[in-house]
Amino acid sequence: MRDILPVLNGWYTAGVPFGLATVVSTSRSAPRDPGAAMAVGPDDEVVGSVSGGCVEGAVFELAQEVVASGEARLETFGYSDEDAFAVGLTCGGEITLLVRPVTAAVDPSFGELAESVAAGRPVTVATVTEGPAQRGATLAVWPDRVAGTLGTTGLDVAVTADARGELALGATGLRHYGPHGERREDAVSVFLHSFAPPPRMLVFGAIDYAAAVARIGAFLGYRVTVCDARPVFATPKRFPEGVEVVVDWPHRYLGGTDTDERTVICVLTHDPKFDVPLLEEALRRPAAYIGAMGSRRTHDERMKRLAESGLTEAELSRLRSPVGLDLGARTPEEVAVSVAAEIVALRWGGTGAPLTATAGAIHPSP
Repeated sequence: MRDILPVLNGWYTAGVPFGLATVVSTSRSAPRDPGAAMAVGPDDEVVGSVSGGCVEGAVFELAQEVVASGEARLETFGYSDEDAFAVGLTCGGEITLLVRPVTAAVDPSFGELAESVAAGRPVTVATVTEGPAQRGATLAVWPDRVAGTLGTTGLDVAVTADARGELALGATGLRHYGPHGERREDAVSVFLHSFAPPPRMLVFGAIDYAAAVARIGAFLGYRVTVCDARPVFATPKRFPEGVEVVVDWPHRYLGGTDTDERTVICVLTHDPKFDVPLLEEALRRPAAYIGAMGSRRTHDERMKRLAESGLTEAELSRLRSPVGLDLGARTPEEVAVSVAAEIVALRWGGTGAPLTATAGAIHPSP
């Protein structure tokens, strides 16, 4: 959705109606996560994807129908793994889509939503999918204000509170309420789609490995900063375009930088005078991943120094060191792949084992 919003906002600003299909729930080996979106605009132009190509043809027709009728629809596509290829959902599993028309009349805050996402301002969009409330009704929720309505004041109040909580976590998913926001009822289903700013990746140590890690971090959607105390190495020309480069002592920079539960910290300095004080700071603050480069001997010496600094066993257990998965990586680019693989595995609870050696669903339900 984030990727196609500039195109959608262009249609919206031009006053052109379009059909927007959004994945609101999935099960089993569904090809796309909730929040994936596809839109059909003027001259039958299509942007985005909801299934990687499996059901796009049917969704194209649905989008045209909702624009013509002005009525949102909820549709589920799901087949057994054995029958999926014959009917189109090649991966099996199940996806449920909300397909709704978008115009200034039915969604007056859409333009403001698109502008907020483009500017990196956090916002959650709540959309009714089922129940006595009007399907397709939207409520945009920012940290300090709201726009739109889901139909009743009580429902707006309850959804606003939950939307702000989901926004803080960068979470997206369905929530259920009573018609007036009652939390122990499930008459109304509301899809909360959070557009939090991209998570941060902080890379310390401006070495060749850092350039490769920064490149793959940007590819994964992180806002990447590289920091090193040595100005001769910390120069923008050594790193991919769009990567922030900072000249500062690593622990001092991190001490003045906000992190959260989505932040990734990669310590590649490989020098005790840099990495020990830096890790002291990192292991005491929120982060999704903290990894440090070095040999096993370096790791043992580093852990000893960190323990002597007063870090607890729980804090030390957060450190992923030596950094990365065992891929046999040698080049900076290969090492970056192993680091990225470990970050992804930790995020989703993956084992890092070959899929040929595992059984069950490839994408288990969260």
